[in-house]
Amino acid sequence: MLFHSSIRKELARSFGVTLIVLATVVMTMTLIRTLGQATRGNFAPEDVMLAMGYAVLSDMPTILALSLFIAIIATLSRMYRDSEMVIWFASGMGLLLLLRPLLRFASPVLLVVMVLALWVLPWSKQRLDDMQQQYEKRGDIERLEPGQFQESANGQRVFFIEKDASGKIAGSNVFIASSEEGKDTITSARSGRIETVGTDRFLVLENGQRLDRMTEQSGLKISEFAEYRVRVGEDILGSEASTSVHARPTWGLIQGGTPSDLAELSWRIGLILAAINFTVIGLAVSSVNPRMGRSANVVFALFAFVVYFNLLNLGQNWISSKQLSFGALMFGLHGGVLVITLLWLIKNHNNWQWGLFKRGLKRRAKARA
Repeated sequence: MLFHSSIRKELARSFGVTLIVLATVVMTMTLIRTLGQATRGNFAPEDVMLAMGYAVLSDMPTILALSLFIAIIATLSRMYRDSEMVIWFASGMGLLLLLRPLLRFASPVLLVVMVLALWVLPWSKQRLDDMQQQYEKRGDIERLEPGQFQESANGQRVFFIEKDASGKIAGSNVFIASSEEGKDTITSARSGRIETVGTDRFLVLENGQRLDRMTEQSGLKISEFAEYRVRVGEDILGSEASTSVHARPTWGLIQGGTPSDLAELSWRIGLILAAINFTVIGLAVSSVNPRMGRSANVVFALFAFVVYFNLLNLGQNWISSKQLSFGALMFGLHGGVLVITLLWLIKNHNNWQWGLFKRGLKRRAKARA
């Protein structure tokens, strides 16, 4: 049908523009956040762009859902303002009949949202966790930066080196503060170098002193040395850290069945159901009053989007804390929103007015009296 084809073409243009704008905004915000995490030592500086890409990829289901919602609102609102909907209604067609072209246009987007939410999202989260763990597991020598205090992998040592003369193999004015096994130690030396013995690496300090203090005692032991060796560079974290629930595959969440697994599963499935509901909500709320301005519907769309996703986050926390079951959230939130939206759509389709309904009830009451 020509009318359906024109709607889909306009929806495609509006969706493309909205997607580009939202993706650009999210990429900018993600880049700023990733740079902040890199300065705090969560990521390697050279991996900032890669980490940003994975983060944006994990946010794509939300971006696509919002882009689809805004595109539907903007397109249908323009049709109301330009009286194209009046022609549609005058031809004997109702509002419910617009669901078919909308769902036909939205079906590829919904399919992409499903793939991203169920498979790509956990994969991107896993890649981010792997990058962060690999950077945190780097050895003590790799953590040394001239002129900066650096903490060891296990958090028990703090290193400082003033000058790096030969590619982090030697330096001057070395400072090491450590706290382990009930003893605090401060070691300083005029110079230091790295030596490898077998598979172990040692920091060899020359011409320095060492201060030892037991945490349960008040005494202080001071010793001077001409040469002192400290073993560094070992893998403190040991075995691989366990995968976070956000990075677990969807099938693993289904098999796990723990409250945290179900909470994460409710978020991923909720992204898909929310995208479907937003398609119907966009049709229900798209009727525009010319006196309210062109941006009124878009503002309402953003408000509805924020409220919906806040409820989705709140439900995820309730499931994780065992205050709500998985089925109750799926049927209560997503099912309830769908039912309310369909009733609203039927009301607009039949042009029901609350004032006419009240007057009808009064007439029936008078007739019975």
